[in-house]
Amino acid sequence: MISKGCEQCAMGGKMVLFVYGYCDQRDCFYCPLGENRKNVTDVYANERKVESDADVIEEAKRMDALGSSITGGEPQEALDKTCRYISLLKDEFGEDHHIHLYTGITGGRENMRRLAEAGLDEIRFHPPLELWGDMHGTEWEDILYIAREEGLTPAFEIPGIRAEPEFLDFLDEGAAEFCNINEFEMSDGNYRRMQEKGYELQDGHMSAVDGSKEAILDEMGDHERVYFCTSVFKDAAQHRNRLKRMARNLRRPFDEVTDDGTLVYGKTYTPAERFIELGVPDEFYSIKSNHVEVAWWLLEEMIEDGDVDDGEIVEQYPTYDGTVVERTPLA
Repeated sequence: MISKGCEQCAMGGKMVLFVYGYCDQRDCFYCPLGENRKNVTDVYANERKVESDADVIEEAKRMDALGSSITGGEPQEALDKTCRYISLLKDEFGEDHHIHLYTGITGGRENMRRLAEAGLDEIRFHPPLELWGDMHGTEWEDILYIAREEGLTPAFEIPGIRAEPEFLDFLDEGAAEFCNINEFEMSDGNYRRMQEKGYELQDGHMSAVDGSKEAILDEMGDHERVYFCTSVFKDAAQHRNRLKRMARNLRRPFDEVTDDGTLVYGKTYTPAERFIELGVPDEFYSIKSNHVEVAWWLLEEMIEDGDVDDGEIVEQYPTYDGTVVERTPLA
């Protein structure tokens, strides 16, 4: 089974709203947060640092977002801010804008009530690893029923460290709606700590950890409400599809959108007057402060014909930070 939130994520339609970088009650060795996100109060909408509410709305529109995921740190530890952003998104985009939240604490009934009133649709709990197998009869069982009573869809989202049948019990008992298991991964933020614990990367993989996937799939993978999300799928589907959505929205008439969702165009420091002299149609180029951006194939032809001396082909992410993937000189 794949939830509505996951369906939208697979389509690249979920904006990731990072609301708070602190996690005061947990210190998980596998926490993937990098130094720019850990223990900060900054807010990020996808890659964009948020300076105002307008930034959040603009970023959602840039990618034609179907919904949003709220993450941290621990969003419940900044509950006022978290609820405000949920309400902001619902007010702007309507009830169909699906919002789910990741949390590593239970929070209690009052938190569940406030989140539901703000407009949250779905809450995904990540219990501490040391409690896996012993959660029945604790606050972790209680909060599933409380969340549902307050109008939220309760679920689990856990790292694929090991198989744990207790999560299946919660599904069968009707306490949790589904359980997402993310393939266990190393990142820049947790690499050293993961190695100290004895974990290693799978051969041929950039981030997936060796050893846990097969056992989890054997013991839990057949349940209809368990979904195992691989690191390859996150990169090849979720991330790439989000880039494609952005690229389609942001592309200029002369930009080429690649299969990876990047934008390709030409760049030259040739004076803009040269393009006017040559009668290049306006839709094929854009004048910047100190350079001209132009259809890459046209720039290539102009250099071959001797109309322009040099330039480069630029491949760039359509994200707010506009990271350049590759530059290919032309001369």
